[in-house]
Amino acid sequence: MSRRDSRHPSPVRRKSCGYVRGQASDLVIQVVAGGGGRYDSYMCSNGSGDALTDLEAALDRLAAEDTQAMFGPQVLDRTARLLRAQNRLDAQVTRSVREGEFTQAPEHDGLKTMQSWLRGHARLSPSAAGQFVRAGRALAHLPAVAAAFTAGRLTADQVAVIAPITRDEHRAAAAAQGVDLEQVDALLAETAATRPHTELAQVVHHYLERLDPDGPEPDPTEGRSLSIAKHADGSVTGRFELDAVGGEKVQAALESILQTNRPAGDTRTRGQQLGDALVQLADNALASGDLPFLRTVKPHVFVTIGIDDFADPRTGLGAAQTGFGARISAARARWLACDGNISRVIIGPEGQPLDIGRDKRLFPPHIRKALDIRDKGCVFAGCYAPTHWCDAHHLLEWVLDDGPTSVDNGALLCERHHTKVHHGFRVERQPDGRWRTWRPDGTEIQIGEPFLVAA
Repeated sequence: MSRRDSRHPSPVRRKSCGYVRGQASDLVIQVVAGGGGRYDSYMCSNGSGDALTDLEAALDRLAAEDTQAMFGPQVLDRTARLLRAQNRLDAQVTRSVREGEFTQAPEHDGLKTMQSWLRGHARLSPSAAGQFVRAGRALAHLPAVAAAFTAGRLTADQVAVIAPITRDEHRAAAAAQGVDLEQVDALLAETAATRPHTELAQVVHHYLERLDPDGPEPDPTEGRSLSIAKHADGSVTGRFELDAVGGEKVQAALESILQTNRPAGDTRTRGQQLGDALVQLADNALASGDLPFLRTVKPHVFVTIGIDDFADPRTGLGAAQTGFGARISAARARWLACDGNISRVIIGPEGQPLDIGRDKRLFPPHIRKALDIRDKGCVFAGCYAPTHWCDAHHLLEWVLDDGPTSVDNGALLCERHHTKVHHGFRVERQPDGRWRTWRPDGTEIQIGEPFLVAA
């Protein structure tokens, strides 16, 4: 097989259509007779003679189409055809990126790699740029997958799932075991084109495992990682990778909390529910008191705020600071103080602590126990979160309204609904012991009467 053939699957030739590929040293050019010296690069056109110019013109016509005049089947057909076209375009970008690697094209713009060129000139994320580069390298060994990708039958994501089988160590293992990579290539191309995405991933994983069936069982802890990035507003984003068993444990813990906390009228997305479940899991662990000591004290959420800001009824944006450095509002700090400890710290003119008073628990254990017995969980309408998920809330705020710390002035609220109450919602206990909940606009949240079965 020639060097050119080993790098790319055979190009699709069209009638009276030329193509160009390769380095300057082995450039292969086929020119259409009477073409005025022009040649076609990968695509054929009946319009301007420049395939990309014609493509851009076609996209302009697509953008001008009135999609609002279409009805259901037309919209779905248009969407399906556009997705197929997107796959074909991604295939051409991948081929172009691969050619740029071979010809060292980025050097023309003063860069070393196609990945750096894609990040700088195309403004792609590092992961997206890397995916194009890895796909181009992989398709050189997978002609069936490459052909299906070029035809629009496969997506770029599917190619990314298949690509790992072409790594040097995997191809060497396949050759040592007599595996016919051409058959694997054809099977994966068909699987990707006809089966769900998750099934394709499972097939690829199974194939890679079978390449080394007698290898040592990997240490699951080696593949675990968690990274957390903090943003200017104090919020965090993260990414984690877990082995199958570790992932199963985390999913089981989160799902148990998620399924228990599904109040009536819940409009949260699945992602929001999982996010709340993760915070609740941390709340439960912190409240249990069983976590290891952190710098000689039990781990807890630590917030510092000036006394004037704390007593000011306004929101007070950025007035408080958490132990990990995030800035939060005074209103958020007061919310945290509802069921926490508070200490008086006198700060000197140069920021040095001059005096530190004793911690004062806002809801002491005996009052908290009485609230657990009385409320039996979150009192917000439609919520059934258990007591150990709940904070003790002052109905009349102890800072702003001089509300007493007592059973009568207390209520159990889960983390989500405690936040709601501090942002305009209101709960109130009736003389008969029932709780009622009002929205910020003054309307009451009504829970429907249970259906009665006729005798």
